[in-house]
Amino acid sequence: MPQPPASAHDIAAPAGSPANWWREAVIYQVYPRSFADGNGDGMGDLPGVRSRLSYLKELGVDALWLNPFYASPQADAGYDIADHRAVEPTLGTLLDAEALIRDAHGLGLRIIVDLVPNHSSDQHVWFLRALEEGPGSALRERYHFHPGKGENGELPPNDWTSVFGGPAWTRTKIPDGTPGDWYLHLFAPEQPDFNWEHPAVADEFRSILRFWLDMGVDGFRVDVAQGLIKAEGLPDIGRTDQRNMLGTEEMPSFDQDGVHEIYRSWRRILDEYPGQRIAVAEAWTPTEERTARYVRPDELHQTFNFSYMCAPWSADEFRRVIDAALDAMRRVGAPTTWVLSNHDTTRHSTRFAGPQTGSRLAEAGGRALGLRRARAATLLMLALPGAAYLYQGEELGLPEVTDLPDEVRQDPTFARTRGEDGFRDGCRVPIPWTVEGTSCGFGTGGSWLPQPEGWGALSVEAQTGDPDSTLELYRSALAVRRAHPGLGAGDAVEWTDAPAGVLVFRRQGFVCTMNTTDEAVRIPAPGRLLLASSPVGPTNGSHGASFELDANTTVWWTV
Repeated sequence: MPQPPASAHDIAAPAGSPANWWREAVIYQVYPRSFADGNGDGMGDLPGVRSRLSYLKELGVDALWLNPFYASPQADAGYDIADHRAVEPTLGTLLDAEALIRDAHGLGLRIIVDLVPNHSSDQHVWFLRALEEGPGSALRERYHFHPGKGENGELPPNDWTSVFGGPAWTRTKIPDGTPGDWYLHLFAPEQPDFNWEHPAVADEFRSILRFWLDMGVDGFRVDVAQGLIKAEGLPDIGRTDQRNMLGTEEMPSFDQDGVHEIYRSWRRILDEYPGQRIAVAEAWTPTEERTARYVRPDELHQTFNFSYMCAPWSADEFRRVIDAALDAMRRVGAPTTWVLSNHDTTRHSTRFAGPQTGSRLAEAGGRALGLRRARAATLLMLALPGAAYLYQGEELGLPEVTDLPDEVRQDPTFARTRGEDGFRDGCRVPIPWTVEGTSCGFGTGGSWLPQPEGWGALSVEAQTGDPDSTLELYRSALAVRRAHPGLGAGDAVEWTDAPAGVLVFRRQGFVCTMNTTDEAVRIPAPGRLLLASSPVGPTNGSHGASFELDANTTVWWTV
């Protein structure tokens, strides 16, 4: 079993971090495969991330969340993990991970890593041995192996379907080659679900937590946090549209009450370590109240607030999801989190451009309109109480790449749904750092997904120093957010009456105004202008003076 470097226990947390830092942190999501390539093989890696830490420090974020970099056959871009204690060789080594953590801490940045407890890779040693040993193997009890229905067991044990499309069951062959039991996989067949009712699974993940905490990480983002426990007896659902039920309706495959005792045991481990180590739930549940159960005082620290990310471009909808999220988290004493894009969803600069709503979009709309609305939505998000998550490249205003050829796509859902879904590759195209170069500064050996023509015009190099660029807007917004006493942590906003399509709310010494309509609106100026997502008409700086809030624009004020 791999061991952390001998010096791992000496890795200190960032100095000068505020108490309860996670209640107001801005956390930057790094998708390592697409962030920076340190060895020129076309694939991003940990040395590449390490080489760009100073950029993130200058951007003004508080922490990095790293998507999986563990040993994996890469059937689902690293979410099929064969060994949580080893680094995928194409992405680096354990020494690279240690160096990355140490350098980040030296810059005052914290490191959050992905943890994937719902399933393993089908190449995990437990699963391989379970297949090899056949029926009766004790290792099969650590997964969900069950005989099939029908006269000869030819039908799956129940009617559950995979989130990635198709059935959630795959039939095995016993060592002599004849058909055997079925195993459960709520995602790809290469990702068999663990059976969390077995004590060895719980023991293993407590050990994994300690391994990385000893390495110095500051927290974990828990993948599919709602999926670990299944309803007793694995009952049929009785419907065929199960993928559409995820996060909207109760399901026997997700959000069972038994998950909460698991997270209580994890919280006890996290609290043993100095420096306020945290865990963040990716929990798709039917209601904000169900989501809030994951962050009760003795469970996890944060949970993603997907209602904001999935909200359509509408002032009424923004206000509704903001109020609902703040109310639900306030009841359990947890901070609200806000996010607009991630590695599984269409980038919001494209999502807000077209008539479609929700978290996914396959066709791009108007680039200028989408970017304008994205900038406005970002300023709204960063003005809200709690923590915020940024997805790499959104600070450059990157659009979704919607015209990738079918033959280069690697999202497993694309193949399993015959091209009807599985467009996650479009938000995972490697980001541009320079105007010129074979991969716009991503690396010297090209990029694992092709970058669009003209990608360099959106690069860090191209936007740095341009006061009108999206990058400089993000830098300014994060600096103001850090400095202004009315921004950051909190659990409420004070709404002010405003015209239809306009949002106005107050916090301590601060006002945010947002116009979601396509026409300029004249409203009273609440104070001195701090920052605007797009140019605004002149104001004389006097409280109450009329000013013109332009279409699809958010403005910050100090009062």
